[in-house]
Amino acid sequence: MDAKKKKELELWAAKIRKTALQTIQTAGSGHIGGSFSICDILSVLYFDKMNIDPAVPDKTDRDRLVLSKGHCSPAMYATLALKGYFPVEHLSTFRTLESDLSGHVEIHVPGVDMSAGSLGQGLSTALGMAMYAKANKVGNRVFCIMGDGEIQEGQVWEAAMCAGFYKADNLIAFVDNNNLQLDGSLEEVMSPYPIGDKFKAFGWNVIEIDGHDVEQIADAVELASVVTGKPTVIVAHTIKGKGVSLFENNVDFHGGQPKPEQWPACFAELDARIAKLEADKWERIFRQE
Repeated sequence: MDAKKKKELELWAAKIRKTALQTIQTAGSGHIGGSFSICDILSVLYFDKMNIDPAVPDKTDRDRLVLSKGHCSPAMYATLALKGYFPVEHLSTFRTLESDLSGHVEIHVPGVDMSAGSLGQGLSTALGMAMYAKANKVGNRVFCIMGDGEIQEGQVWEAAMCAGFYKADNLIAFVDNNNLQLDGSLEEVMSPYPIGDKFKAFGWNVIEIDGHDVEQIADAVELASVVTGKPTVIVAHTIKGKGVSLFENNVDFHGGQPKPEQWPACFAELDARIAKLEADKWERIFRQE
């Protein structure tokens, strides 16, 4: 990946974080920590790697993405709005009674491929999509993003076993391994470690990356896309709440909100990051000229 593309994707990730936080602030509720930990992954998928077209959101051969950790809808909705699936202004209706933008992603929102709810269901759905695509020679890929606490659910491992058995090599799953869930650390609640070895036991190709390094994310997707005969899981080591120091590795912001006096500092951090990346972009342009 060249330096220009890397900075572009980092900038999109920063904008996704800010837009998601604005959405949460307006609604007065929403999951910050798990949304922020997947923004870099969403940036790479939606602004670089996925075969999608916001102008034709239901095209048959599009790549699919199942956000199994569907409570992290602020990041997903922010990504879709910035990509052009619907106006950014529509995010102001998040979690209101009349809005289609509910707390968990829903399929009637343009760009959403599965309605989410109870955790642990997304991998099964993604596998079904992948198997359909292979049977009908559609040629697309299916991505699934799961939380690391979510994989404590037994249905995940039934789907993992099935995907390995049927050699669903057009299925690429991410595990957002930020090591925190609602009630504390994974080790305190119920450790799923070693995650990669468990998937390997079911016949998966396993890639481990820094989930905030857009170059590593992109390279992992490229590698996964050429693997044949087995599905791939990308174990992305992330930081819950990444991008704002108040939120990082703080379980209080799994679903909690900053105090009124804390909001300005949170946005200031994000604005500073965006400003730096924007400045880097213009510096590259001037150098080229």
